[in-house]
Amino acid sequence: MSISRRSFVLSGAAVAAAAAGGVAATQAGASPAPAAGPAGSPAGDVVGKITVGYQGWFACKGDSAPIDGWWHWSPDMSKAPAQGASSAKSWPDVSDYTHTYPTAMADLNGGGEAALFSSWDQQSVDTHFRWMRENNIDTAALQRFNPFSPEGPTRDGMAQKVRQAAEANGRKFYIMYDVTGWTSMQSEIKQDWTEKMKAHTSSGAYAQQNGKPVVCVWGFGFSDDARPFDPAPCLDVVNWFKDQGCYVIGGVPTHWRTGTEDSRAGFGDVYRAFHMISPWMVGRIGSAEQSDQFYRDINTPDQADCETHGIDYQPCVMPGDLQEGHRAHGDFMWRQFYNMKRVGAQGIYISMFDEYNEGNQIAKTAATAADVPSGSGVKALDEDGTTCSSDYYLRLTGDGGRMLKGELPLTETRPTPTTV
Repeated sequence: MSISRRSFVLSGAAVAAAAAGGVAATQAGASPAPAAGPAGSPAGDVVGKITVGYQGWFACKGDSAPIDGWWHWSPDMSKAPAQGASSAKSWPDVSDYTHTYPTAMADLNGGGEAALFSSWDQQSVDTHFRWMRENNIDTAALQRFNPFSPEGPTRDGMAQKVRQAAEANGRKFYIMYDVTGWTSMQSEIKQDWTEKMKAHTSSGAYAQQNGKPVVCVWGFGFSDDARPFDPAPCLDVVNWFKDQGCYVIGGVPTHWRTGTEDSRAGFGDVYRAFHMISPWMVGRIGSAEQSDQFYRDINTPDQADCETHGIDYQPCVMPGDLQEGHRAHGDFMWRQFYNMKRVGAQGIYISMFDEYNEGNQIAKTAATAADVPSGSGVKALDEDGTTCSSDYYLRLTGDGGRMLKGELPLTETRPTPTTV
């Protein structure tokens, strides 16, 4: 079974404009504490914090998950990943897992079998949340696609596993609904929250903002066939969650404010009904220069619009697609942290923690060519000639969070060493 991916590519004209529109950086200086939300939101579990998107959607044959297959590791879930038939765009470092699953890929270049982890194993989730704790990553947004699909029982189980790991590691989590391909979303999202997900808000680890449990809905207003909803049912869902006493985040198109390009027209009332706006960025930029252009032309007016309407602003920061050479050994990601801090963002959303399918993961990744399957062509973290430890982007995210919180001064210069 397949899920539509959330990576959208800019038009050629937009990419050209981004590449040509880089602006010189302002001077570095002392960094104030993170701004309170324009609506008066104090620092909570999302305001003033680093949130990571957490897929938790990897399974392996034989792991006892209800989905019973190589979920998101292979294009054919019934078959183990093999050369030319693998959904892992980047290869994970699995050395911290107590149990892994051998694939049909060739052995690693440095020796040893090419094995993968399963999110269904509690130890895997515990390991991920330990990494978050060790690197001062505050909150995880658990992605939840249509739970009325055959994936539902596995996703239900993952919510409990994430809750357990968050509680054990002193991290926060919240439910992030992705409405991609969810035909009966308007009624079923309410049913799912009422009958299943709301129960998790009783946990001390469930994220709260302004005294309210946090929930995010990702996908309203996108101009593609996978999310064809009209504004009225979307606004109804946002207001329903607000009536349930929730602090509601909107995962919205990049161009939500103008209603152009990736955004449908007529969604202004929907977007401005959210307590917090978090515009999508994967596929939009791939260099520090493009980050500067977005800071000038997109993020700055976005922040101003949010302030005008009393909305908290949570822009995305990405490590970059490793396989496309975006990362520049962390300089690309740090530039985004720098820009989002100086724009005055109320929080930052990392896209994503474990997105090995799109190559945008910060979780531990193969550090060198010795750590990837032979003949796979998969690039490791040293793809540009700079040695990076497998946990480098976790550490870099931790330092970005420190700068957001005023624990580090605002600085253009990346403070994180690529190796320890």
